[in-house]
Order: sequence, then structure tokens, then C-alpha cells
Amino acid sequence: MSGSIPFYQKHHLHYDRGYRSKETEATLSQYQSSSSRYSASRSASATSRSASATSRSRGLKLSSHSGLDESRLSPVTKRAKPTYLALDKENQIIGYVVPIFRGSQEFATGLSDTEEKRVRDTAAYMARRDLFTSGLEMERSEQTSRRETMRESAERISLSKRIHEHGEHFKRMNEDSLMHAPNFVIKPRSHTVWENQCVRLHCTVSGWPDPRVVWYKNNVTIDPLAHPGKFKLQSSYNVHSLEINRCDFDDTAQYRVSAMNSKGELSAFASVVVKRFKGEIDESLPAPRRDVIEDGPVSEYGITFKTHIVDTFGVSFGREGETMSLGCTVIIYPHLHRYQPEVQWYRDHVLLTESKWSHMHWSGDRATLTLTHLNKEDEGLYTLRVTTKSGYETYSAYVFVRDSDAEVEGAPGAPLDVCCLDANKDYIIVSWKQPAVDGGESILGYFVDRCEVGTNHWCQCNDTPIKFARFPVTGLVEGRSYIFRVRAVNKSGMSHPSRVSEPVAAMDPADRARMRGTSAPWTGQIIVTEEEPAEGIVPGRPRELQVTEATKNYVVLSWKPPGEKGLEGVMYYVEKCVSGSDSWQRVNTEIPVRSPRFALFDLAEGKSYNFRVRCCNSAGVGEPSDPTEATTVGDKLDIPSAPSKVVPTRNTDTSVVVSWEASHDAKELVGYYIEASLVGSNVWEPCNNKPVNATRFICHGLMTEETYVLRVRAVNAAGLSQFSEESEPVKVKAAIGGGIPHASPTPPYGISVLECVRDAMVLAWKQPTFIGGADITGYFVDYREVIDGVPGKWHEANIKSVSERAYRVTDLKENKKYQFQVRAANMAGVGIPSLPSDTFLCEEWTIAVPGPPYDLEIREVRSDSLVLLWRAPVYQGRDPVNGFYIDIKEADAPEEAWRGVNTKATEKTFFKIKNLKEAETYVFRVRAQNKAGVGKTSEVTDPVHAVTKPGTTEIVVDVDDDGVISLNFECSDLNADSKFVWSKNYEEITDSTRMTMETKGNMSKAIFNTPGEEDIGIYSCFVTHTDGVSASYTLSEEELKKLLEISHDHKFPIIPLKSELAVELMEKGRVRFWLQAEKISANGKVDYVFNDNLLSQGEKYKMHFDKDTGVIEMIMECLNPEDEGTFTFQLQDGKAKNQSSLVLIGDVFKQLQKESEFQRKEWFRKQGPHFIEYLSYEVTPECCVVLKCKVGNMKKETVALWYKDGRELKADEHLSFAEGVLTLEIAQRGSTADTDDDQVWRAAKISKKDAGIYEVVLKDDRGKDTSTLNLTDQGFKDLMNLVFSVIANSSTPLKITSTDEGIRLYTFVNYYNDLLQVTWHYKDSAIAFSDRVKSGVVGEQLWLQITEPTEKDMGKYAIEFHDGKDGLKRTVDLSGKAFDDAFAEFQRLKAAAIAERNRARVAGGLPDVVTIQEGKALNLTCNISGDPVPEVTWLKNDREITSDEHIILKFESGKFASFTITAVNTSDSGKYSILVKNKYGTESGDFTLEITEGTPDLGVTSYCTDADGNVVFGPNTPKEKMKSSITGTKTKKRKESVTKTPPAEKMEDNKESKNKESGKKKEEKITAAVSVQPKGSDSEQKVAEQPAGTAKDPEPAAETQPENTKK
Repeated sequence: MSGSIPFYQKHHLHYDRGYRSKETEATLSQYQSSSSRYSASRSASATSRSASATSRSRGLKLSSHSGLDESRLSPVTKRAKPTYLALDKENQIIGYVVPIFRGSQEFATGLSDTEEKRVRDTAAYMARRDLFTSGLEMERSEQTSRRETMRESAERISLSKRIHEHGEHFKRMNEDSLMHAPNFVIKPRSHTVWENQCVRLHCTVSGWPDPRVVWYKNNVTIDPLAHPGKFKLQSSYNVHSLEINRCDFDDTAQYRVSAMNSKGELSAFASVVVKRFKGEIDESLPAPRRDVIEDGPVSEYGITFKTHIVDTFGVSFGREGETMSLGCTVIIYPHLHRYQPEVQWYRDHVLLTESKWSHMHWSGDRATLTLTHLNKEDEGLYTLRVTTKSGYETYSAYVFVRDSDAEVEGAPGAPLDVCCLDANKDYIIVSWKQPAVDGGESILGYFVDRCEVGTNHWCQCNDTPIKFARFPVTGLVEGRSYIFRVRAVNKSGMSHPSRVSEPVAAMDPADRARMRGTSAPWTGQIIVTEEEPAEGIVPGRPRELQVTEATKNYVVLSWKPPGEKGLEGVMYYVEKCVSGSDSWQRVNTEIPVRSPRFALFDLAEGKSYNFRVRCCNSAGVGEPSDPTEATTVGDKLDIPSAPSKVVPTRNTDTSVVVSWEASHDAKELVGYYIEASLVGSNVWEPCNNKPVNATRFICHGLMTEETYVLRVRAVNAAGLSQFSEESEPVKVKAAIGGGIPHASPTPPYGISVLECVRDAMVLAWKQPTFIGGADITGYFVDYREVIDGVPGKWHEANIKSVSERAYRVTDLKENKKYQFQVRAANMAGVGIPSLPSDTFLCEEWTIAVPGPPYDLEIREVRSDSLVLLWRAPVYQGRDPVNGFYIDIKEADAPEEAWRGVNTKATEKTFFKIKNLKEAETYVFRVRAQNKAGVGKTSEVTDPVHAVTKPGTTEIVVDVDDDGVISLNFECSDLNADSKFVWSKNYEEITDSTRMTMETKGNMSKAIFNTPGEEDIGIYSCFVTHTDGVSASYTLSEEELKKLLEISHDHKFPIIPLKSELAVELMEKGRVRFWLQAEKISANGKVDYVFNDNLLSQGEKYKMHFDKDTGVIEMIMECLNPEDEGTFTFQLQDGKAKNQSSLVLIGDVFKQLQKESEFQRKEWFRKQGPHFIEYLSYEVTPECCVVLKCKVGNMKKETVALWYKDGRELKADEHLSFAEGVLTLEIAQRGSTADTDDDQVWRAAKISKKDAGIYEVVLKDDRGKDTSTLNLTDQGFKDLMNLVFSVIANSSTPLKITSTDEGIRLYTFVNYYNDLLQVTWHYKDSAIAFSDRVKSGVVGEQLWLQITEPTEKDMGKYAIEFHDGKDGLKRTVDLSGKAFDDAFAEFQRLKAAAIAERNRARVAGGLPDVVTIQEGKALNLTCNISGDPVPEVTWLKNDREITSDEHIILKFESGKFASFTITAVNTSDSGKYSILVKNKYGTESGDFTLEITEGTPDLGVTSYCTDADGNVVFGPNTPKEKMKSSITGTKTKKRKESVTKTPPAEKMEDNKESKNKESGKKKEEKITAAVSVQPKGSDSEQKVAEQPAGTAKDPEPAAETQPENTKK
């Protein structure tokens, strides 16, 4: 039998005859004709020659094919596939049929010798197979058949290749006419599959040149290499396919296939929806399997393989450090020796590869996975996947790994999943997961260890344990690789180390990327798209800088490079600054980073920082990026909240299914740990040692028939949450239904149409009669088109389940007929679909009246009434719906028996139907109306039996003793899943602001928080998972008022008060607490309470209760610090109560206590001498400060004492009490002279020394009184401000005078105080003082000096005195004639000063008398000044001398004149003088030289001074002393230079006094012993410029340079 070409090729243009050349057409025609003749001949020959063999074949079917498959060249579409197997009646393979080999030559008639031989051999083989059963002979025959088949295939492929090459040549010859854009002959089809199934998308693309096809998932290119085993791409004969293995929820996406060639590009789309199998994944159950492999790959032999996995491994338990092997036997049918399937192992759906931790072995029929060293990372769901050409089979089971025994009892388990999140050249961030077992003590933290790859040396990275499961490891060597491990520690000890991480290199990510390299695109071409580097261009700003991670240990920044392309070698600098400041600090100062990611360490915890980044290259550093928002250093990740609602259900004899509600608002959740405990043991064991990410888990390894409780806690990097509440106890035993605790719901029913438009229909249906014991989580709707009464294929209408019982089905075709079916789903899975609905026509409704209401529900069934609920119609009609009508009839009555319940339309969507007959069965329906009329009727309800069921209860209203109003409902038919649902006006109450719901046991309570008019309405309670248990209560306005009155009476039984508790002060500072009740009986009583302590009558508290007036009071003599608190009067008169409190704390109490104490002291103070006016002060016009006070109740014996800072003051005269005023003048005291410890105060002006605390004490036998005046700090400041005000008012007008330096402005005051603050102004602006403009004070004169004045200094000047208030300002106008006169005087004085300053002077350096030993060398130097440089002349005995070899005279640098005698002798004695002169004047200086006889040099020299202080060097003077500087023994005491220049009026007096001083010269004498200098020595001492009065010893000669006292 002949096969046909594949369906996807039958429409291809290049298989059409029109594209073949005439030569090719002729060849094919001849070939087909020969094939026809051969087939006829072969058929006849086979019939005649093998009749006997056929009779013994026991039904054997033979199949053969021609050498070249006719279907490959025929446009006829046939789907039969070629096969070379021999099958019996039961379709069992019993052998191979040897196909006849046909060559490429044409034969005129008959068969060739080869063909005839093969036919004979085939017939002989069939005969031998029946007669002989020798396996060896059959195997030889099979090998022969295979060789002949392979030869035939080679011939067929060769012919096909020649035909293809000929066609390609023809296309190239006509390329222009054949080129066209891509076109999808067959587009990919959307699929909806179960989780863990495979899906394949096909498409057929035409186009010339052959289009390039690329697959995308959500517009992201699919790379099979990036997801090994996940995606598989195939292309063959322009048929392209994408296979997705083991689909999960992440595979739900829109897939796009794009075809592109030189003529254009075209895309096609398909969606893949992955649905969860039975609600959630049950990892103990096998994944759904495909029964039929559509378009699956087959081998070249046409064989469909069937795979069976047997002898499987079950749920396994291991311990850390052990070795575990998992194995399965795989049976593949038919079995071919040379064919091997693809065997893969997965853990938690992640493909495993060969490593030191896992070894995989395939023996041909058994797959084995060996886990060499178990760790908790190895825990999970293990899956064996066996893939053949026909599909794949999987098997899965869970492996649990328990902790190994701890080295120290009570130590925690080892951490797990240690990995490196971020690696750079100087840090690596290591993360891990916390263990489930903490050893009974909370884990204190974790230690991270590192080891350089290639060594065995482990180094601990942190000194103190860290709690956050993430840590940055620093101190690494760039370029080296490291591995890491983590240990946990608690109070008991240290855990075992975790499994080591994968090696990671400490290098910049950019370097790592370059080392890793990049692969070429699929075209095999390397396309360089990066621009050439632009040299000399500074890069721009980095973009999108953000903080990607922040903990208390580090902060990670990431950004994008600048937008400019082609910049040379861009690197980055990171900068930080404390928030609120603008001081940026560069973090990586040494080497910039190359990757756009950086981690910062050593940040202060709790501080906020801003960050920014700069780009740099060889051209320079660019502008900074925009700074980040303020980032506070600290762990932002919080520990997750505890999970809730832990629900265990039975599964198997050794396992339990646990589900729970996820932690709320948990960030970066790692997973959950589950623990189980035998009821009553309080010993908790972990059910998993690796966190699970789902909210459902199967706990294995439990003991059968035992009862357990379970709990769950969440974990993230911040730590483990608190445990959830313990679950209800569950008994371990097999559940009905193979471990599934609940059944799927029954099908919904009653499908109806609510609205119809051109391309969509809104459907409604009724809830299933049985929901499976669990709440329905949603519904799935399917639809199919009905054409001429023949239904089509079902299609899914909704991908996600819908919770409502109504759904809009879209993308329908107008005027087409459709049927629908609905499936309900709960936690047990998706139920079976409903029966197909009636056939509905999809055409737009145009009727004016509304559509039918829907979702009718019956509640509160009683013997005579019930409540009917419904929903408004979806289709409103021409106008909005304005009412509803309810129809009723007996269930068994005919259609004509329908009658209306309400004559007037109701606007509500609920209605209470009354006056029913007891035990009668009714059905109901609802109609909606609008202005156009009454619309379609709804679906009829199910029959309802009007009977009040036994145990039915109603809602009870209750007002408790606290006045709380509540609605209470009790139900005795509850089950584990039942819930009380409260509604107002039959809409569920979800807002808890008005009502609070409480449920305990079988009682539920709805409490009104603040009852009011907005609470008026109908309240109902419905109990789920019961047989319609419900009730309602109508809260009307009258009922609400009544309840509020009752609540008020219960809540507020009080005694009315006329006045609340108050406090007042009485005489002597007594304190009275009192209140007045409006009405109280004689039986009333009062409790006096202070800070919750009951008070009683006594010395401290005096109580009084006047029951006639209702006045209640309590009197206290005084208030003490312990009386601070709350005073309460508690009243009780029968049941009525009331109380009033007064809080006396803080400033209120202190003020009251102070006032009480003050009044108390005042009363006692006034019983003796006391102050009527306390101590104060005043300032006289002479700036004298007078202290005064007014006293009273004095007598003769009364004594007044004055004190300052605790020391008594003694005045020169007796104190008098004239007119009751006591005074003391502070300014009359100054420096003290102690005489017998008494202080006598002399007149002086006030200063800071007068600051202090002044006190006056009055005392006699009646008592004493004290008055204190604080004249420190602010008090003294206020006093001085008053003094400053007096000083300012005494100031004289500003005057102008001139000096040799400039113009001076001045004023005089009567008294100047150093604390006085003044400000000089020029043109109304404060003067900024400099070297040219200065101010100062001399005596009582305040002056402003303007040096070198110019016309710019002309203007208005002022001096402002500050007195703490408005101050005082004196002004003067320095302009016009005033300025000219002052400036002329300044010029005159300046010229005189210059002449005096520049005249020739002898500044110093010559002594009055020099005594020296004969033969010694003498060297004297003095300083010369003058401009121009003076002429210097030396005189001896008033005769000029000149320089020679004996006396050397020098004048150097215009400053230093030196006098040297190389070796003194007696003839050198005499008076020497130096005369200097220039054009400004002449001055001289002289000294007397005395020669003494020489003494032997003993090697020791000494010196001494005479009575006048003249220095005398002796023979014992140490040499080092002779080398030290020697100053004149008598130095004139010079007055320290003062910045304050004397006043102008006193300048002449100062000059005269200076002249008198200069006239008084005292002769000074210096005797020096100097070392001998050999004659002819060239050694000379050159003295550098230095202050007068210093000299240094030359080497070897010594010289003396004493201070010159002459001017």
C-alpha cells in the first residue's frame, strides 16, 4: 500500500508540478508508469507463487512498498504511513517484511534478475519461518532484510536529491520571478494543557528565499541552550515546530513565530495555557500522561515505542552523609538493541547533571541515580524521565534527608543551599537558607567560612555570628576562586558545616564576562555592532541609578551605562554623602570599577545616605548621575508573619496532606517548614528539612493509626517566623479516594443565556447539587459550534476560573449556533462537565424589555414563608430595570398555574414570600420590568418544601450589662467547613467599622459597634455547608430607638453632678478638693481615691460630705511631691454610680504645689520682719549701681545683713532704715584690703567682678526674711545694659582730628567699661575693619582710625552704643571742608613722621664697655638703619680710622656694621665710636675697649655677672656657654606696644615723657673672655639679620654681640 506525503506538505508550491522542468516531468512520468506496470505484475506473481504459503500464514498480513514512495511525487493526499513490520490478527509484531528493492532504471517488461531472486528468497523465508523455529536463522534473515532495506533507502534518497538539485537549479534560473515574502500556510494553534504535560506548536511557512524562523515567548527570543530539556526546536521541509516539555505555570504565555527573508517579515501568534491538575500539584501522584502522541516523531522504521517504568523507588528517607541510590526498571517495546532512549533525572523539576554529588547510570534496561553524600540540598521530588522517538514517560517520588547527629547535643542543624549572589573583585555576597532544626535553642547566628580553590585551608570570615542569611565576604584576592560554607550556632554549640558552594572567582563582572566569552549567533557569523571607541570624549552621566539591596552590613548599587555609544574604556567612581548634607565622598578612590554594579561596606547603621556615580575614561571624569533617594542603612527585610489556618487531611497509611494560608505581606519568602507532633507528647519533629514554596505539602513517614498535630512557619533571609497555631488533630490512615480528602463537585446544570450580542453571549448556570465537601473555587466554561445539527469540537472559553455563576463568552460568530458546558472546581480538582446546554443562536438582542434575572436562591425556609434572592438581569433592555415581579406555583401544577406574588413591582433583589401552605412544594421564577414592559422570566428554581425543619432557630437580639447590642444566631448542624455569613439587606457584610462578628463553637454574634440610624435594615445569617440553615431579623427605626434606650440604661446608670471635681487654695496654703452632686440619697457613700489607693480620714486628709447640699470636699494641709497623681471621688447610691477625677501631674501639679508652698511661706514670713519690696537695683548718672529694698514690721532689734556669693559684706557706715528703705552702692567697692578678715570696699567702677548673687537677710527674735538678687548671667547682662545706656547718654559728639597715619574720629564718655559694645557705621552700613580702617579705646576715648584716607572715605560716619534695647548713635559728617582740613593736616604730620622714621640710626649691638684679654680677637657688630642707606664712619678717640689687617671694618647689606680686631693689644685701648648719616639726619654710638693681661688657657672658661647685671666671662666658662647667644646685661624695660593709640590731646605729653626717658642713660658694662684666634686667620663671623641684643660665637673665634642700649 502506498503512503501519502505529510499533510503539511501537500499545499507547498515547490511540490506543485508547475515548478518542474519538462525534463523532470518526463522522467517522473516514465517512472510512475513503470511503477504501475511493476505493481500489476508483482501482484499477479505474488498471488500465484505463494498461495500455499499464504494458507499457512495464520492470518499473517504482508505490507510492502516500492523503492521510491509514490506519495512523495503525487499531489494526492493520503495519510497511510509506510511500515515494514509483519503483524498478526492481534496486531502483534511477529517479524519484518522485506521490501522489494527497485533501482532507478526503467524496465520494459517483467522483473529483473535481482527482483526475482528477492521474491523467491522472501517466499522461501516465509516457508522456513513456519517449518523451522530456529532463532539463528530468523536473525540472519532479519539482517539480510535490513541490508536490502538500507540499500533501497539509499537509492530513494539519491533520486530525491537529484530531483531536488534540479528544482533548485530551475529556481536559481528564475530567481526574480520566484522571490516572495514569507507566508504562513498553516499557523500555530493555541493549546490548553495540564501541568507537567508536553505541548508542541506547529507551523508551515512558505517564501523564497527560505525564510529564517525565530520563536518568541512574550516577545523574548527562545534559546533552547539556555533551558536544556525545556524547549526543542525542529525545522524540516519548511515545517517548523516548538516543543515545550513538562509545562508549568510559567509557560503560560503568548508565543510568536517570526519568519523573515529579504522580501519581508511576517509573524503568527499562539497562546499556551497551563492548568493545574486537580487544583494543585500532588507530588505523590504521577503527572498526567498523553494517551495519543499527535504528530510525534517516529523512527525511520515507522515504529511507535511504548515505554513502561516498573520496579520503581518509593518515598525515601536518608540522613546527611549517607549514600542513597534511586533506581527504576525501564521496559521499551519493541526492544531494539542499537536504539537507546534519552534518560534524564530531575530534582524539583530541575535537570540533574553528573557531578561529585550525583552519579547517573543507564544499563540498557535500568536507570540508577546515586547520591554519593546526602545533604539537605538533596531533599526534594525526584523524577525519572525516559524519552523515546514516540514521546516520554516519567515517574516521581519524594526523598527526605534528615539532619545527621550533632557533635554537641542541642546544636542546630546545618544551613543549606549556600550560593553566591554577587561577585566582584573585592567582595562576594554569600547567601544560604536557615535549617529547620534549631536544637531546642534559638539560633544565635551563622559563621561563614571560605577556602581558596586548590587548598584545604578554611578561614572564618566573620568574628561574630550574623542572623541575616546573607553576608558580604571581603578581603579576597582578585582573580582567585573561592568556595564557601556556613555553620549555625546556638547556646549549645556549633552545627556541622553546610555543603560547600560552587566555586566563584573574585573578579570584576566585566572581566568575568570577557573570560567567559560569547558564542556566535545561530547563523555562524560574528557581526560586530559596537562602534569604534571615540577617543578624547568624556563620558556622560550614568542612568537609572538605584539601590537594589540594602542591609545593615552593605548596600548594593546598580545603574546603566551612559547613553552615548562608542566611548573608550568607560569606568565608574561611586560617591556617597550623609543625607541632609552636601559633602560627597568618593568610595573607590584607588581604582574605578568597570561593571555597572557595586557594593558599599562600612556604612554607619541607622544613618541615611545618598549615592551617585560618575563615569570616567582616559579623557576625564564625567558629570555625576542623579543621586539616589535617601537610603537608611539597616535590614529592611522583616521576618515574615506566621502562617495561619493549618488544615491537615488524611492521605495514606503513613502520610498526611497539610495545607495552610500563606504569610501575609511576606517579602522574599524562601519557603515553609512543617513540623508534626504526636498528640500529648509535645515533641516536635520536622517533616521537611528543605523549605517548600507551596502552601500544601505531604508529610510522609508518620505512624499509622496515630494522631498528630502540625504547625508551620515561614522563612526568608531575615529569619524564621513564629509558628502558626497548631492544627486540629488528624489520625493517620488512608483516605477514601486514594488520598484525595475531598471529591470533585458534581456538574452544574440549568445553563441559560442572559444576554447576547453579535460576537458574545452571557451565560448563567446553577450551582452543583453536591460540591464535594469543599468550597467551589471556580467554574470553567466550554463551547462548541453546531453546524446543521452536528456539534463541533469543544473549546475553552475561560483560562482562569470564574467565581461567579455567570460568564461572558466572547469571540463567537454572529448568527452561528452554539452549545455550552460548565465544570465546577474545588480543592479536590475539576469536576466532570455538565450536560451540553440547549443550542443557542448567537444574534444580538434588540428587544426593548429586560432579559431574565438569574442566580435565584432560596433561604429561610419556614412552614409559611421563605426568602427568595436573585440578581438583576444582565440585559437591561431599552431602559434601566425599575422593578421585579415574583411568580409562584406548586411544583406539580401545570404551567397555567403560575401566579404573581406581588402586584406592585419591588425594586429590591430579595423578597420574603409569606402565606405558604405547610408541607406544600413550590417553585418560583422572577421577571424584570422597565418602561417598555416586563421581560423574560428567569430559570425556575428547584422545588422547595415549605416545612420548618427540626432544630430551626431564629436570630436573637441581646443587650448585655455593658449596653452592647448584638444579634445572636445558633446552629446545631455545623461541620468542619461550615461558616457563619452575616448580611445586611442580603448583601454580605465585609466592612467591620459598623459591626464586629464573633463566632464561638456553634454560636455566632454580630455586635453593633456604634448603633445608629445607618444600621437600620434586614440582617440575615446563613451557614455554609449545611442544608440551608439561615434566619433574618428586621431592625426598624422604632426597634432601634427601643434598643438604644435599653442600652443607655444598662450602660450609663450614673449619679448626676452639678460640678466636677475641682481644686482651690485656702489660707496658709491649704488645698481643698471638692465637687457637688445634683441629687444623692442618705444612703449614698463616697470613696476618696488617690492613684488607685483608697484614702481615709487622718491628719493629712480631712473629708466632709454634706448630703443635704451634695457638697463633697477633702482638705490637705499642704502638697508634697508624693501627692502628684490623680485624685478621684467615687460616688455610689444604690446601683447608680459616678465618679469624677482630677489629674495633678507634671507642670500642673508643680504649679499648684509651688503656689501652695508660696502662700504658706508668705503667711509665716509676714509674722516677723519681712520685705515689702524685694531687692532691686538702679544706676546713677555717675554709673554707680545702687541696690535697694523696702522692708516692714521692723523693730530696734532687727538686724540687716548683706551677702555676696555667700560672703558677708562690711560697709564703712551703719545701715539705716530710714523710711523703711535699705540701700547698698556697689560702685563704692573695688579692690579689697583685708584687715582682720574684714573687707573694706573702696570706690571703683562696676565690672565682671561685681557679678554674683546678692542677698539681704532681716532677722530678729520673731524670725527672719531673705531677699536675693541674682546678678549673674542674664541678670548681670540686664544690669550692664542699663549701665551701657547711661554711658551712651554721657558720650560727647563725634570729633575729627588728624595723625601722621591718617584721620581719626573720636568721642569721650564719662566712664568706659570693657564690656561696652559699640559699632562704627559708614553711610549707614557697619564698617568692616581692616589694616587701613581700625578702631580702639584709650581711657575714656573711643576712636576710629582711617589710614591713608582718600576721597572715597568722605561721607557720614556714626558710632552706635548697644544697651540691649534701642541703643544710641552719634554721627559726624567727614566731607567738604571738614575732610579737606583734616586731610591737609594728615599730609603735614605724615611728612614729619617719614623724616623721623627714615633718618640714619644705630639700632643696637654695641656695649658701653668691653674688657678683653690681650692677644684675643674681638668682633663686634651693630645694626644700622636709615633710608637712604647711611654712610658709616668709625672713630677712635674722636679720630676717624680705616680698615686694615689689624682692624677690619665692614658694612654689609646696608644693615650690619662690624668691628674686628684680629689680636688686641694695649695700644687698642680707648674710646671707639661709629657715626652714621644720611639726608634725614646723623647718629652715633660708642664703646670703651679695655685690655687686660692674658691668663693661661686651662681648657675651662667660666663667667659671672656683677651687681649691675653686667656679664663677665671668666676662665672657667664652658665653651658651649661661650657659643650661646649673649645679651646685654642691662636691657631697658620697654613698654609693651598697645594697639590703642593715645588720644590726640595727650600726644604732646607723651612725647615729652619719652624724651625725658631717652635722656636717662645708664652706662652698661660687659666684660667678656673670648678664645684666642691665631693671627692671620681668615675666619670671620657673619651675623645674619636678627633682633638687637643677640650674638653668636664664631668657630674657632668667639664674638660678643650684646644689645645696644643707644638709640
